[in-house]
Amino acid sequence: MEGLKKLYLAVDIGGTSVKIGLVDEDGNFRHTSEYPVNFDGYETPILETVVKSCSCFLTEHRIYPQQLTGAGVSATGYINTEKGSVDGGGGFIRNWTGSQIRERMEADFRIPVYVLNDANAAALGEVWLGAAMGRKNVVMLTIGTGVGGGIITEARLLLGRRGFAGEIGHMILHRGGKRCHCGNEGCLEKYAAMTVLVEDVRRAIEEGKVDGTDTEQVNGRWIFETIGKGNRDLEEIADRWMEDIAAGIVNLVYIFNPEMVILGGGVSSQKELFIDRIREKVTGMLPELFSRDLEIVAASLANRAGMAGAVYYCMKSMREGTAREKG
Repeated sequence: MEGLKKLYLAVDIGGTSVKIGLVDEDGNFRHTSEYPVNFDGYETPILETVVKSCSCFLTEHRIYPQQLTGAGVSATGYINTEKGSVDGGGGFIRNWTGSQIRERMEADFRIPVYVLNDANAAALGEVWLGAAMGRKNVVMLTIGTGVGGGIITEARLLLGRRGFAGEIGHMILHRGGKRCHCGNEGCLEKYAAMTVLVEDVRRAIEEGKVDGTDTEQVNGRWIFETIGKGNRDLEEIADRWMEDIAAGIVNLVYIFNPEMVILGGGVSSQKELFIDRIREKVTGMLPELFSRDLEIVAASLANRAGMAGAVYYCMKSMREGTAREKG
């Protein structure tokens, strides 16, 4: 019966907005909304905005908290899954590190709340409802302003001791290379993020190496549209960028031996110019023993992946009675 299915609050907290959804136990999204979180430069702590937004969402859709079985929260940063807190990685976001998400939301809504990192949540979402349905060993990379990731081994999310596992972007690719905000040099994120490709293209335009548009108009979509029109100079820059992404994936394949690698982020919509080329590069760098039957595909859930994964994590944790650190 549709009306008797368990309902969960899904929350996906990013640096600019929070996405909120009502999801049932079968993964059907009943309602979704999005609210800004940086409207005053983070003067209002994000967690305050999230709690208020959740209350508005529930009121708008005439849902009482007691009708919910639980809440799954996907959040940016180093998320301590035991405490449901943001222990670090807040970066440019003021008043975020130290946020006690689980504690605050359980106090306000009186339902069980489970919290995990947004990239981990996206990987779980793809396994539950998306491109990796039915797969047990999966690696996901999200490529955007940074590089995030999630790792599924034998159908379980790899969390590590406190939930910090899967920080693929901080795998060191070039020792002694570019300085990363984490304090190390040569991290994958400093070579494989979409922002890196955009910066490389803008620099090439400024130096007269590439005929293009005003540098301020350069973004990922423009780059790949221009490559699609036959711009060989841009293609060479993008190819060097993809070499680093492929090298990172090869390292992960050797370590985790997945059956599928999922690529997320806006660039994943570029099948021929990105997904297919990454697949070609990765398989060319791996011995047949590791590349055999390896699938490299685009993520399919778009901006619902984090919400879906957070709910799935909540449901699994409640079923398994996952122990949580108190206080």
